[in-house]
Amino acid sequence: MIILESERLMLRKFEASDWRDLHEYLSQENVLKYEPDTARNEEECKLMAAERSQGNAFVAVCLKNTNKMIGHIYFAQREPEPFLTWMIGYIFNPEFYGKGYATEACQAVLKYGFEELGAHRIMALCNPDNAPSWRLLERLSMRREGHFKKEAFFRKQKVGSLFGMMRINIRS
Repeated sequence: MIILESERLMLRKFEASDWRDLHEYLSQENVLKYEPDTARNEEECKLMAAERSQGNAFVAVCLKNTNKMIGHIYFAQREPEPFLTWMIGYIFNPEFYGKGYATEACQAVLKYGFEELGAHRIMALCNPDNAPSWRLLERLSMRREGHFKKEAFFRKQKVGSLFGMMRINIRS
């Protein structure tokens, strides 16, 4: 499991006790605006944190000085394995937006992916309407490579249309 450090952050394996911090931001509808999920209650967050503590795809992003989890990153290899492609995704607590934490955490994961895992490509999916996420991906030197309609399921907008997805790739 990845355990990485950056200047201000520690990226570590999820722990079942992370449910409180997870609930702090996954209980907010605005945080999940571009996600297929809806807001989560305490029980759902307890289960989610326990499940994630058993796997390796989700990494808790914590402040070094307090160990408070301020977000999480999804990082997993895509099939087929010989293509050496990983997928990255992230959700952060809005209390910590605008401080560069997501950029810092994702940079550490990208570096790990390329330097330690030998990744050829790391990709992300992003809703075309999610401008803050696009800006983050661009700060990470990722580039837009395509616009795929219905690449992933998303809740319908009030007007009833499904969100499209755009795929971003970065090559070593």
